[in-house]
Amino acid sequence: MKKHIFLFSLIIALIISFTNASFAQTRKKKGMSSQAKGAIIGGAGGAVAGGLIGGNAKGAIIGGAIGAGGGYIIGNESRRSKEKKAKAYRRANYKRKP
Repeated sequence: MKKHIFLFSLIIALIISFTNASFAQTRKKKGMSSQAKGAIIGGAGGAVAGGLIGGNAKGAIIGGAIGAGGGYIIGNESRRSKEKKAKAYRRANYKRKP
C-alpha cells in the first residue's frame, strides 16, 4: 500500500511540474521564474516526503502544499536578493558624471 501511495504521489508531482513548467515557459519567454521553480521543486519534494511520512494520500497532499508554499517563498527571496545585488552593482558602476 505504501508503495502505491508513493508512486501515485510521485506521478502526480511530475505531472504538475511538467504542466506548470510548460505554462510558465509559454507565458514568459525567459523561462520559469525562480518562484515557480521553487514551488515546483518544493511541492514535489513535499508530496513525496508527506506520502512517506504520513503513509497516505492526505499526507502527500499536505506535504505537497506546504512544500510548494515554502519553495515559493525561498524562490521569491532568491529573486529579490539577485535584484538587490544587481541594483547595487548598477549604482556603484554607472554613476552620473557632472
